[in-house]
Amino acid sequence: MEHFIVSARKYRPQNFEDVVGQQAITNTLENAIKNNHLAQALLFTGPRGVGKTSCARILAKKINQQEVESSEDEDFAFNIFELDAASNNSVDDIRSLTDQVRIPPQTGKYKVYIIDEVHMLSQAAFNAFLKTLEEPPAHAIFILATTEKHKIIPTILSRCQIFDFKRIGVLDAKNYLKTISEKENITADDDALHIIAQKADGAMRDALSIFDRVVSFSGKELTREAVTENLNVLDYETYFNMTSLLLENKIPDVLNAFNTILSKGFEGHHFINGLASHFRDLLVAKDKATVALLEVGDTTKKKYLEQATKANIPFLMQAINKANDCDLSYRASKNQRLLVELTLMQIASITFDGEKKKSANYIIPATFFQALSPKKQEVKAPALNNKLKTENTEQKAKPVKEKPVLKSVQRRSSSLSLKSIHQKKEVKKRVVEENFDNHPKDNFTQEELQKHWNIYHQKMISKGENNMATALGVSKPKLLPNFVIQLNLPSTLIEDHFKEGKYKFLAYLRTALNNYGLSTKIVIDKTIEEKKAYGNVGKYKILVKKNPLLDMLRQTFELDL
Repeated sequence: MEHFIVSARKYRPQNFEDVVGQQAITNTLENAIKNNHLAQALLFTGPRGVGKTSCARILAKKINQQEVESSEDEDFAFNIFELDAASNNSVDDIRSLTDQVRIPPQTGKYKVYIIDEVHMLSQAAFNAFLKTLEEPPAHAIFILATTEKHKIIPTILSRCQIFDFKRIGVLDAKNYLKTISEKENITADDDALHIIAQKADGAMRDALSIFDRVVSFSGKELTREAVTENLNVLDYETYFNMTSLLLENKIPDVLNAFNTILSKGFEGHHFINGLASHFRDLLVAKDKATVALLEVGDTTKKKYLEQATKANIPFLMQAINKANDCDLSYRASKNQRLLVELTLMQIASITFDGEKKKSANYIIPATFFQALSPKKQEVKAPALNNKLKTENTEQKAKPVKEKPVLKSVQRRSSSLSLKSIHQKKEVKKRVVEENFDNHPKDNFTQEELQKHWNIYHQKMISKGENNMATALGVSKPKLLPNFVIQLNLPSTLIEDHFKEGKYKFLAYLRTALNNYGLSTKIVIDKTIEEKKAYGNVGKYKILVKKNPLLDMLRQTFELDL
């Protein structure tokens, strides 16, 4: 079996032209060699896997090629000395190096010393190296390489010509991977190579390692699906589908989709960061001047441009802010899944009823969703443009005779119209008259009813809701068969007051008595004396009518009401 060589070694650059994404540095070095303007101490610094050591080796070879006629394969092994400072970081190692520096080269003009991971040298080793680095022999050139420039003492930095290597761009990495795929006779999707380049995060060596891994998994054909499965990354489609659900205000579908993502082993933090990046990409896709900032394949770019037309800028800005806030709070949260779910619900509520002012953390109320099944309620969100449209869903189960369940409002009018007021009352009425056949209906006594009646009556008085308090205090309720509560009222005006607060009151009684089958019956009895519920000011005025000296007493002592 033929020995396998990893791509990072097999395709390691042999010339400056092969170095990916560092054209400014390679051009500078080539011109320096050509014009004999090369410093005797150079420092290559930058992230891992971007070509520092490769450039140092190419430079070491190029220096002597200018002086001696030789073949391209000549590596001048006797003139190039490579030292790993991670394992040779003592003072003795540096003294041994300085002793070798004094000896001139046997072949060529220069001896080149490459010291990799130079930041690993000890403080004493740095000090021992200072004098040699400042005044090296004419035949010696030092090339230092490091990923952590800040760990090198300033006196060393001041003696070097510094070259800052940058992270390799996604497009550069993708194009290089495409070249390697062609050489290896591998068919690769553009999006697949894009995902590998993004996963490498600017390191070409990491990109080649990932490439080898994915090829081992999927063979000679690299597809987007195979890459995402092997690398365990969230596919673009995941974010496109999630954004579509958020724009359509489908909160239940959003939560189900997020649950599916978690079930595949992804963290909520990873997902919310990716969603924020997706919103950012949609934002830059809305303007032709910024489309170039999309670091995606051509196929995916078309999808971004299409979805960007459906998402307006205010939505994207608010969504990015909410996702960013979630990211900042994620580590400190004790219930991280709930934090992400609340964020998703808030984002899904941004475009809901867009013309109406809402709080920053507004979430669509559950009353505006349609219950499709009496056992399992599947929520459908209403559409925008101030129209709440319900979707007709076919039931596969056999029809069951029962009362109609809660339906979403068909249309919402302006909040200033009389029609909208009636619609809001109708919504409240439907909430109370929902089918409670499967809910408990415990028996209760007249005394228990009167007890909770009085509690709610006092609650209305304390809240200053005098109309409802007056209706509840006119007469005592009477319990009839089938859990019907009869209330005698003196006029239709008092009846209207009772109806305004009836639904909240019934919800309280049903919970307190654990009986969801009770209802009310109003009887108009004009012989009943109307008893109004007064607040503190009202009570005081009645007392003053009976005894005017009471007001004089209050004024004398400057008392507040």
